[in-house]
Amino acid sequence: MTQWLMTVFHADTPFELAWVGFGLAGQLLFTARFLVQWIASERARRSVVPVAFWYFSMGGGVMLLAYAIYRADPVFILGQVMGVFIYARNLWLIRAADHADA
Repeated sequence: MTQWLMTVFHADTPFELAWVGFGLAGQLLFTARFLVQWIASERARRSVVPVAFWYFSMGGGVMLLAYAIYRADPVFILGQVMGVFIYARNLWLIRAADHADA
C-alpha cells in the first residue's frame, strides 16, 4: 500500500510521503476557511468574515509554508509568506480591538 501511495504522490521515500500528507492536510485546512466563511455569511444573510476564517487561514498557510520550504519551491514560499503575514496581521487587529473593547 505504501509503495502505491508513493507512486501516486510522486514520493521517493516514506518520509517524503509523510510531507505530501502534511501538505495535503494544510491544503484541506486552508480550503476549509471558505466553508466557514460561506456558512457564516448564509446564516447572517450578508457577507461575513468570522474570526475562525483567519485561524483556518493561518493554520493552513503555516502548514503550506512549511511544505513549500521542504519542497524548496520559491514561488510557493513567496506566496505563502505573504499570506501568513496578512493572516497574522488580521488576527492581531482582531485581538487589539477585543482588548480595546474590554
